[in-house]
Amino acid sequence: MRRLLLASALIALPVLAAPAIAGPDAPSPILTTPDARDVLTYARPEVARVTHVDLDLTADFATKTMRGTATLDILARPDAREIILDDKGLVISSITDGAGKPLKWSVGADDPYKGAPLTIQIGKARRVVITYSTQPDARALGWLPPELTAGKRKPYLFSQGQAINNRSWIPTQDSPGIRQSWTASITVPDDLVAVMSGERLTPQGEPAGEGLRRYRFRMDRNVPPYLIALAVGDIGFRPVDARTGVFTEPAELDRTAAELSDTGKMVNAAEALYGAYRWGRFDVLVLPPSFPFGGMENPTLTFATPTIITGDKSNIDVIAHELAHSWSGNLVTNATWSDSWLNEGFTTYFENRIDEALYGKERAATLADLSWDDLQRDLKEAKPEQTRLHGDPEGTYGQLDYNKGSTFLRTIEYTVGRERWDAYLRSYFDRHAFQPQTSANFLKDLRANLIKGDKALEEKLQLDAWVYEPGLPANAVHVKSATLARIDEILDQVNAGAPLAAIDTSRWSTQEWLRFLNGLPRQQTPQRLAELDSAFGLSKSTNAYIRSAWLVLAIGNRYQPAVASAEQFLPSVGRNLLITPVYRALKAQGDWGMPIARRIFAQARTGYHPVTASAIARLLE
Repeated sequence: MRRLLLASALIALPVLAAPAIAGPDAPSPILTTPDARDVLTYARPEVARVTHVDLDLTADFATKTMRGTATLDILARPDAREIILDDKGLVISSITDGAGKPLKWSVGADDPYKGAPLTIQIGKARRVVITYSTQPDARALGWLPPELTAGKRKPYLFSQGQAINNRSWIPTQDSPGIRQSWTASITVPDDLVAVMSGERLTPQGEPAGEGLRRYRFRMDRNVPPYLIALAVGDIGFRPVDARTGVFTEPAELDRTAAELSDTGKMVNAAEALYGAYRWGRFDVLVLPPSFPFGGMENPTLTFATPTIITGDKSNIDVIAHELAHSWSGNLVTNATWSDSWLNEGFTTYFENRIDEALYGKERAATLADLSWDDLQRDLKEAKPEQTRLHGDPEGTYGQLDYNKGSTFLRTIEYTVGRERWDAYLRSYFDRHAFQPQTSANFLKDLRANLIKGDKALEEKLQLDAWVYEPGLPANAVHVKSATLARIDEILDQVNAGAPLAAIDTSRWSTQEWLRFLNGLPRQQTPQRLAELDSAFGLSKSTNAYIRSAWLVLAIGNRYQPAVASAEQFLPSVGRNLLITPVYRALKAQGDWGMPIARRIFAQARTGYHPVTASAIARLLE
């Protein structure tokens, strides 16, 4: 088969002139096999590629724009005369070479998702300076007014680059397979603090003119460009230990630091599993509620949603997940988004191992069992072609890249034994550090360094079926949780009509609540829903996971008393995982639900990140 015959070609273009700004690493290699072709970039990195980005930008909160310059260092073939970058709505004033000589440039036809190619005639130039500004609606940037922050006194800005959003604020080759080092100088109002996903060279900032302060940053390791991240706001810091700490709004520091007090232990546990943490510090920035994801693994500074701060540490597996990305994703990166499972599946597996190391096998089993539930749901809802791990450049259906991917790796572990599997994974991360990866290349490495010609083992593992075929292979391992089995027993009693008031939920974790709520029959009477709400206070729950699951159930039965809860909840949370199911449930109720959904979205939209707002708008079309 063609996919088994692809040769892996890692090449670094010949260095004709060393970049003027170079980190300690040489330029990272690129992959040139057909399966590594990124259809979501206009770049031709085999001809000319960006190796370093230097930003000098000012955050203008009045106009909701970033303006300034991006200086790019380029590695190119001797005959290269142009470089193609990715551009999503940038307002470009000029482009010059490093000496200030104007260069010819043009912007091609725009695609609503990909943006447009920015072609620069470089001639012999190997450095270009782009003077530009962003649009107020730049897809990567969330500009929040003070009332949408916890402190409600100062505005806030944060970026979200994954998957291809950074081209809306940084002119570069926005592809995960084209790793780049970067530096940045960010000027902000002097009552705000800037933080980025790199070494903080000026933690307190420096004067930059009247009413302004400048912060400088450096990432001297080559990273995929989606990991360049910025936040500006009323931000305080609390150390956890010598190399970990928490950033968030000052009013939230105490409870956030208490919830994330195990962060340093997580780093130690991860290193014990799969080798040294190679990024210096591991800090966490807990953002305002409009952050669209659970977490984002930006190097040195993970971004996290405040929905994980629930007072019982039952949701800090999100931090373990983002930490695990420091190996799978940041260190070894999918070359294209058709192989996003190489990031998310590996990371979900690794996250579970961190949880087990810190909190025990049953906690890990509980999380893995819930992951299995999610996997079964997505497999049932998805079209067959959406369930292949290697496939659509916009990803698999739902969370299949996370849950099918992690189940695949867990199945290998159970088949070959943990000791042998861990030794392989540790060596895998070392062999491919700071490099892009494809499914074909991973399977090639697996066969060379783990299977080693063992035909019986190859047959047991069914590698190609896992990666290239739809559905779930028969050898899939399902880890079952005793904790959730007890919830299942309670569910059986409740579904048989047992009174709800007799259930003691005082010690339930978020995961137990989710098993319970999602395990209730989807068809409920108004009386039973009222009993559930009265017994457990679900419509007023401050745990966003519980509130979301409850609203999906209640709205699915057109339970009118839950509408007020949805009207309060949906504008106050920006996390896609928690609000999209509620909007989807409203949409499914047609003439009853769609007017409610549209009314709430009209109110909530300005508080959502652009990624969330556009996704919900498409859902409600």
